[in-house]
Amino acid sequence: MTAQREWFEKDYYAALGVAQNASQKDVTKAYRRLARKYHPDANPNNAAAEERFKEISAAYDVLGDEARRREYDEVRRLGPSAFGGPGGGFRFDTGGGAPGADISDLLSEMFGRGRRGQGGVGPRRGADVEVGLTLDFADAVRGLTTTLHVTSEARCDGCGGSGAAPGTSPARCTRCQGRGTVEDNQGPFAFSSPCPACQGRGVTIDQPCPGCRGTGTQTRPREVRVRIPAGVDTGQRIRLKGRGAPGRNGGPAGDLFVVCQVRPHPTFGRDGDHLTVRVPVSYAEAALGAEVPVPTLDGTSVTLRLRPGTQSGSRHRVKGRGIRAARREGDLIVTVDVAVPTRLGDAERAAIEHLAEVTEAIPR
Repeated sequence: MTAQREWFEKDYYAALGVAQNASQKDVTKAYRRLARKYHPDANPNNAAAEERFKEISAAYDVLGDEARRREYDEVRRLGPSAFGGPGGGFRFDTGGGAPGADISDLLSEMFGRGRRGQGGVGPRRGADVEVGLTLDFADAVRGLTTTLHVTSEARCDGCGGSGAAPGTSPARCTRCQGRGTVEDNQGPFAFSSPCPACQGRGVTIDQPCPGCRGTGTQTRPREVRVRIPAGVDTGQRIRLKGRGAPGRNGGPAGDLFVVCQVRPHPTFGRDGDHLTVRVPVSYAEAALGAEVPVPTLDGTSVTLRLRPGTQSGSRHRVKGRGIRAARREGDLIVTVDVAVPTRLGDAERAAIEHLAEVTEAIPR
């Protein structure tokens, strides 16, 4: 089933839990929240979570792109009845998913983007490919350039994607005259099915390429260099245009989507573009005020000035020490934890007992 065929059957808005008039920002926020929850790395050996992750990824692949979202909304609004045949009849595609005969042909007609030229089947865009990438916390914050090892379809080197043996070329199908489909007109109905002679490709290959056996593609490992921008978070998708599966009949390649998963850090947390850290202080430091060192992600420390009477659990902001992404700069949010000693020496016990006596003597 092609992605376009699914548009009639699947409610991507419901999959992400957003309203149809939700903003692009709300759509992205909902996707990231669900991706963190259902990502396979967070749910090992959980088939249900994996299926749910695929469902929300497919939904965001459409709704996360404004152009595709508009197209999806239009298709859902018009429904299958939008495709009228000659004389007001209906045109049914009975291709069963064969190449060159899926419902995307009809969608192309609806949106005025006919794919077939006079000489044969028009170009077909390649499939999108999705890969996961697990990042260390620090790498996700700072960004990095890395190499992905991807195993997917690639254009056959031997035939250049034509499917024909080197030195030969595909021939235009004489049965369908290069259209890829044959029609059976029955009154007001026009039934269309893949051409049995060329299996819907519009061309025939007398001498298939021995490397790909006439398919034009090979499944093989390849390396892809990718720049991960600073500040990525779990569930974020990075699109590499044209690095997916190769197109058919001269069509453009699909895209490669990198889905990020960020490992937790033992010291630091994250709140949007802000980094978070908890710092223990003594009772004396909290009561009297003090200057305490606070660690930062780059390995250095900054000084935080505590006012007298600082409460345990209070939050303090260190400007500009958070995540620095494009046109954004977060802060370091420090939570103070007053440490209560578990073992006391004689002098410490005496001092605290004296403090307790003094405190009890103060009128409330």
